[in-house]
Amino acid sequence: MTLLVASVVFLVVYSWRVITEATGAAALAANLVIALTWVMFIVDYLVRLAIAPNSWQWFRTHQADLAITVVPVLRIVRLLRIFTRLSGMRRTRAAALRTRIMVYGTASVVVLIYVASLQVLDVEHRAPGATIVSFGDAVWWACVTATTTGYGDFAPVTVWGRIIGVILMFGGVALAGIITATLASWVLERGAHGGRDGSVHDSPVQDGSEHDRHPLPEAGTGRDDASPPSGAAAPAPDGPSGQ
Repeated sequence: MTLLVASVVFLVVYSWRVITEATGAAALAANLVIALTWVMFIVDYLVRLAIAPNSWQWFRTHQADLAITVVPVLRIVRLLRIFTRLSGMRRTRAAALRTRIMVYGTASVVVLIYVASLQVLDVEHRAPGATIVSFGDAVWWACVTATTTGYGDFAPVTVWGRIIGVILMFGGVALAGIITATLASWVLERGAHGGRDGSVHDSPVQDGSEHDRHPLPEAGTGRDDASPPSGAAAPAPDGPSGQ
């Protein structure tokens, strides 16, 4: 919870400093808050890495934590895990996986565009010959860059601005590809199962199965309607034996 609050503070203060073009003591105070919250994430990551039984294994399996340390606002994306746990969205394992990809992927796109807009505005608005001089311009540029549309009406003129643009292009293409592949998987699965999401083999046990809907006859139950085994003699009719 502490790091989540720190992430929100980081985003709010950084947004305020960039959008209002704060200077002087206000900018200094904002930079100090941003630095302190960033240090919190770095210290938390390094401590958990140090106390892990196998540091290299922990590093390889916690890449998301490294990404959050580099970009603290990504911590906010984890709040959306509640949407991945809704019962109606987790009918099968495949559906649960697609839900997580869609929720986290969409949220990551929004965060990527917003943060890139702030960063490019921060490095561009005072540069000579800059065309990105307002937050609205920055958001428009980030959207067309992330989708690789590239109208060309706004373009960064600084080195850091262009680096941000390259990262945004690759990140946008990667996230768009993941989301598109997830949607295609969902469409193909529904088509393969006649419009039903999921299959018998992929359904959780508690939801029932084909065996529940079509129970097999039990052996040795003594039911009158059970057919005798093949080759067995028919039972003698009831009544006098004729002796």
